[in-house]
Amino acid sequence: MSSGSQPNTQEADGLEAAVDQAIAACDGDMRSTIRALIVANDYLEFEVGELMKAVSHAFVRGRFHTYSG
Repeated sequence: MSSGSQPNTQEADGLEAAVDQAIAACDGDMRSTIRALIVANDYLEFEVGELMKAVSHAFVRGRFHTYSG
């Protein structure tokens, strides 16, 4: 989203389209839509955790170097 307090029209339209698509994918059932989004979010949180662990291990092993400016 943009740094302003109001999203621009294109972002808002894209968000509304994504909402409509999610609801349509669940045949208009709002509870099913919310349930699916929660499951998807949980999966993504798990993936982020796994990636963070992988990066941490790689950093400890010297595969990544910090930026010194």
